[in-house]
Amino acid sequence: MKHILVTALALVFVLSCASSSDAVAQNSNSSNDCYWQQHVDYKMEIDMDVESYQYKGKQALVYTNNSPDVLNRVYYHLYFNAFQPGSEMDIRSRTIADPDGRVGDRISKLQPDEIGYIKVNSLKQNGTVLKHETVGTVLEVELAKSIQPGESVTFTMDFDAQVPVQIRRSGRNSSEGVALSMTQWYPKLAEYDFEGWHADPYIGREFHGVWGDFDVKLTIDKDYVVGGTGYLQDDIKTKGDKKTLHFVAPKVHDFTWGADPEYIHDTMQVPNGPMLNFYYKSTLSDEQKENWKNLQPKTVELMQYFSEHIGKYPYKQYSVIQGGDGGMEYAMCTLITGERSFGSLVGVTAHEMAHTWFQFLLATNEAKHEWMDEGFTSYISDYAMNEVMNQGKENPTLNAYRGYIYLAKSGKEQPLSTHADRYEFNQAYGISAYSKGEVFLAQLGYVIGEENLKKTIKKYFNDFAFKHPRPIDIIRSAEKVTNFELDWYLIDFAQTTNTIDYAVSGVEGKTISLERKGLMPMPLDVTITYTDGTTEDFYIPLQMMRGKKPTKATIIADWAWANPNYSFEVSKAVKSVEIDPKQGMADVDRENNMNEI
Repeated sequence: MKHILVTALALVFVLSCASSSDAVAQNSNSSNDCYWQQHVDYKMEIDMDVESYQYKGKQALVYTNNSPDVLNRVYYHLYFNAFQPGSEMDIRSRTIADPDGRVGDRISKLQPDEIGYIKVNSLKQNGTVLKHETVGTVLEVELAKSIQPGESVTFTMDFDAQVPVQIRRSGRNSSEGVALSMTQWYPKLAEYDFEGWHADPYIGREFHGVWGDFDVKLTIDKDYVVGGTGYLQDDIKTKGDKKTLHFVAPKVHDFTWGADPEYIHDTMQVPNGPMLNFYYKSTLSDEQKENWKNLQPKTVELMQYFSEHIGKYPYKQYSVIQGGDGGMEYAMCTLITGERSFGSLVGVTAHEMAHTWFQFLLATNEAKHEWMDEGFTSYISDYAMNEVMNQGKENPTLNAYRGYIYLAKSGKEQPLSTHADRYEFNQAYGISAYSKGEVFLAQLGYVIGEENLKKTIKKYFNDFAFKHPRPIDIIRSAEKVTNFELDWYLIDFAQTTNTIDYAVSGVEGKTISLERKGLMPMPLDVTITYTDGTTEDFYIPLQMMRGKKPTKATIIADWAWANPNYSFEVSKAVKSVEIDPKQGMADVDRENNMNEI
């Protein structure tokens, strides 16, 4: 009977996927014919002792298995366990050639009352006690009963935890005196998708979470000001020296908060948008506090820019919170260090707020596709800063191109498909994720046309917001906008270290000869200056792209990639030839892009 039931459930799933009509197969626009994702509902009660930096937690988690698979196990992330001597984060930081200066060997020197930990005292599945084992930053759980496709189960947990000294992202008593930066602080169920479980240890990089709803009651010293994810409810309760705050956060995959007794809390309403909250220390200098005041209208402009150019911000509030160790994005908020110049304060806010779209709403797996969130965020925040701060840059992405080309020529580059923790050098990770990731999107505009790129970004958001997009999904969005074939672009630029290098190999009379020296194919923009002082733009389509970007240039014959050489005739005597004069391509050797007679 059990076998028949499981088979019937699987058949129902397959049929519903084929029709793409129910909550499991959510989006017929997805690059998958049958898209599904898991769902969680968290209810937590947290009691924080601000003197010992320890807290007790009760968690009830309803987990819905929207997959076609029977699940025999689950995993939780226990991120705070990374901040213990001998952890993988500690060892990696002490053995990599270029460690993050914020970490270094600091974890190895933590005392027992300074470390971070999350200790699971009890865990039940629908009331049945479960066997579980803590392995570093991951809790391995043996289920009492397998979870069937379409089934929801309730996990209940009691846990104790300690906030580590501020080292990386999370922690207590930051260098700027912020009491509590509470990020990745609770037992967090790992994601399961079509690739299986993603129970990555916390070694240094970022996160991946299950979409769901959060209901969190936080009991804390009554003098503490708290801001972060979710909407504060009206049922604030006070008992003795403590208060209980109740937050509700719908449709998020994370829950974060910061707290300090010396926070100033300002608000500013975005017209036809969310309420902005700003939490910063009253102990900042007068100049720094003035910077935070001036930041507020700029943040309104940033919110409007991103909503216009990507997609409308869907939540009712967003908070900019002084805390952490630099800048890091979270659900409905960011934690940033606050002792900054005005330009730096706006810049870090622009970047972290942009992450609301590129990683939070478009929730890529940052361990596997870190360049999609960091790079795309860098792209859109560079353009936002150019407008909001009136920077007047003709090409706001130019520094990203320079960074990538430096890496490509350094001999240290690894493909963008490299797992974020497996880069040999932190520098290579940083340039790959931020600079090459930004170039990926900017250069896509060169390939398909800038207006098509703008349409692609909006379609990508419309198709994949509140989901877990993969690299192919941005490409498929672009293909649907343009009707071009673009898989070659993803393969060469993201999955290999092939480089772009096109050269002007010769000019004989009115015959122009070009050469492909690098392995990566590209369509080409070429500008000819004639001896009479006039210029003419030419566009050479890439044959395998099966299409031509919108252009006012003279379109000439396709270039088939396998042929390293290409030539064409012009009508007048030539003075000079230049490939890609606007530098839209990440050509690693621009010295050979120009031939002047």
